[in-house]
Amino acid sequence: MTSENRQLSGNQIRQMFLDFFKSKGCMVEPGASLIPHDDPTLLWINAGVSALKKYFDGTEKPASNRICNAQKSIRTNDIENVGRTARHHTFFEMLGNFSIGDYFKKEAIAWAWEFLTSPEWIGFDPKRLYVTVYPDDTEAYNYWVANGMIESHIRKSEDNFWEIGRGPGGPDTELYYDRGERFDPNHVGEKLFFDDVENDRYVELWNIVFSQYDCRPGEVPRSQYKELPQKNIDTGMGLERLVCMVQDGDTNFDTDLFLPIIHATEKYAKHSYDEPEYKMAYRVIADHIRTVTFAIADGATFSNAGRGYVLRRVLRRAVRYGIKLGIEDAFMYKLVQVVADNMKDFYPYLEDKVALISHLVRNEEESFHKTLANGEALLNDALASHADTKRLPGEVVFKLYDTYGYPKELTEEIAADAGYTVDEEGFEKEMEAQKQRAREARGNLQSMHGQSKDLMDFVTPSVETKYTDSTCEGTVIGLFKDGVSVDELEDEGDVILSKTCFYAESGGQTADTGKLWNDVFKADVNDVRKAPHKQPMHHIVNVEGILHVGDTVQGAYNYEDRQKTRANHSSLHLLQSALRQVLGSHVAQAGSYNGPDYARFDFTHFEKPSAEQLKEVERLVNTWIEEDLPITTQVLPIEEAKKTGAIALFDEKYGDEVRVVSMGDVSKEFCAGTHASNTGDLGVFRIISEESVGSGVRRITCETKMKAYEDFRAQQDTLSDISALLHLKDAAGIIERIQHLQEENAKLRKAAAAADEKAMLADTDAMLSKAEDYNGIKLLFAQRKDMDPSAMKDYASALRAKLGESVVFVTSVGDGKVTFVCASSKGAIARGLKAGNLVKAAAQVCGGNGGGRPDMAQAGGKDSSKVAEAEDAVRALVKAA
Repeated sequence: MTSENRQLSGNQIRQMFLDFFKSKGCMVEPGASLIPHDDPTLLWINAGVSALKKYFDGTEKPASNRICNAQKSIRTNDIENVGRTARHHTFFEMLGNFSIGDYFKKEAIAWAWEFLTSPEWIGFDPKRLYVTVYPDDTEAYNYWVANGMIESHIRKSEDNFWEIGRGPGGPDTELYYDRGERFDPNHVGEKLFFDDVENDRYVELWNIVFSQYDCRPGEVPRSQYKELPQKNIDTGMGLERLVCMVQDGDTNFDTDLFLPIIHATEKYAKHSYDEPEYKMAYRVIADHIRTVTFAIADGATFSNAGRGYVLRRVLRRAVRYGIKLGIEDAFMYKLVQVVADNMKDFYPYLEDKVALISHLVRNEEESFHKTLANGEALLNDALASHADTKRLPGEVVFKLYDTYGYPKELTEEIAADAGYTVDEEGFEKEMEAQKQRAREARGNLQSMHGQSKDLMDFVTPSVETKYTDSTCEGTVIGLFKDGVSVDELEDEGDVILSKTCFYAESGGQTADTGKLWNDVFKADVNDVRKAPHKQPMHHIVNVEGILHVGDTVQGAYNYEDRQKTRANHSSLHLLQSALRQVLGSHVAQAGSYNGPDYARFDFTHFEKPSAEQLKEVERLVNTWIEEDLPITTQVLPIEEAKKTGAIALFDEKYGDEVRVVSMGDVSKEFCAGTHASNTGDLGVFRIISEESVGSGVRRITCETKMKAYEDFRAQQDTLSDISALLHLKDAAGIIERIQHLQEENAKLRKAAAAADEKAMLADTDAMLSKAEDYNGIKLLFAQRKDMDPSAMKDYASALRAKLGESVVFVTSVGDGKVTFVCASSKGAIARGLKAGNLVKAAAQVCGGNGGGRPDMAQAGGKDSSKVAEAEDAVRALVKAA
């Protein structure tokens, strides 16, 4: 490579890639959010093509058939390798160029060669490039040779075929870069590449997929795959790898994409990055804080499930390595600003999110430090429980790793200090079982839909949409049955009209339902979706008669449901303004749903709003409803719309023109949905519930119009019923009366408890005569019915005090379940009769479990019919002591 190109920054290299493909006629597609939109098959966007699947499977047509992008991606399936190897990451950027039925192999190969070898661009020495191809793909082989690839640098491999389940796929070709002798200490040479040996010399740089077949793995041999009607090009090149090659870093981490984070971390650590044994820790931290920062900025949150669990695991792994560097307090949150500063040239939106991300990360860090302490307690218990074998079972090591975030290495170190070994085979078995569960869960989820050629080719003049009209008349311009174009429909299928008043589901607003009819045909519309070219596509059921292309039909949506939906949708705009006013301007939409029955609004906020805050939010929205503010819409060029101050979803992809919805001076947002004509149409607004849906994201469910009024009325009726029961004239005195009743109830409970205690103590002397003596330790069994565990402990303690050196075992049965409480004296404990062990033994007989302190413990069982057997088990342990 040229010395000039070695000075290129990561940001410059990313821009250079986009500029190159822009010069080839590619549209630069903005990178999508890491959170997949309308794609339940993915947890994260994990490749450049992930956000473009709709173009590849034909469900949507792109603005250009030539696309390039720099796509943020997250993959955590190999998280244990991050920091350990030179090139594994959880967050990375994938550079890609794509063809949607446009250019194909010839151009894709020629442009890859030009970008990497031309002195005008990257300028790699062609002699350092190697390539793999699918054995049957002679076309790709010949194109590489024609462009200048040394023929002896080409390896044919059966692995060069890309397919994930059913759908588009085909052969692929991979470009490798030879990093030289410095990365080949044993001087093995090209054998590393041709024998496909894991190494640091020949590094895979770029993968080009020739998506030309409708793949059917497991159904037919590859040789029988049918050619796709639309052939595509899908490429991917990791920015971090390319930057490493250009900047000649030892690893991806030794580049300007990571070093600023590493050097910032050194300020808090007791060891430096220059110390070989601590390099991995620094690399893990630098990688993981990028993942956390971008994921939260794009709307992810910490939680115990799904992507929130993945994010939590990533942060915890980094914190653990921080501890290894001697960093005892929360520090990751301080690195968020470093990431934002380092990436601001291409991702300026990060700066606006720094405060929120830092707050959430700090909370999570501090919470994890507490969790680590709990894990330490579990580990100590496990060591004590296996003192006889001095070997920790694999399932214990895995639980510490999976639940508490303890790496196996840390557990091994602690165990070794205590003279224990670790069941590594058992641990690996648990790890493999977890990976298998993950593979089964993924299945073929990442596969694309099969292409529907008829829908993809259905290009028509723009369909006229009249959402303000409640009825419409249109000509049938398209009929489809399971994606296949037909001339007529006599049962369930899809209809595209020249003009429609139906709203197709989008932006969180549900689709209209209704009816289509003419003199000889009628059907119900139960859904409306957008076809690949954005035409509203009405799904019809309950068909009577036959519908033909060219027929004229009448249409009407469910007017009452539309009115309710419009009001609920408009209420969310007012709700967002009220939340920003009451909670702060950091509040941003994180999701929504608008339907006829209710609306739902997800928003970013770092703590639970108080009851007073929610009351003020509700009051503000109803105030604006009462003011009868006009609701107006404008269609503006995107840049002009931004200047108005209208709120937009940061990760939403907008066209050249956008629709801006304003509600007086209190709300202005980008929105394409349907709305009321003024705020007074909402009638009344009510918050149904508020809850957390993940760390940093809250959810408010609400309603408007008669539904809200009816629920307010129902609450009033309930208050009236309570007033009647309390013999009050109205609800005004309810609180005072309830407080009085609570005080009376407390006095009665106290008196009852005193009476129970008196009776229990009176019974103590009678019980003492039933004690059994075993070598100086007295054993006493006492049975009670529906006794409170706290009272059971008091009772057992009183009996133990009277008996002296003893074991007192109290049993309470109720609702088929059994509770055990055991109290052991100091002398009994010295004989090995620990209360925790005794209740555990009894509980296991009754199908339960438990344990506790040596002097006092509680456990439970499910089968009360085995109480006698449980007592026999305890008696046997006391006898043997």
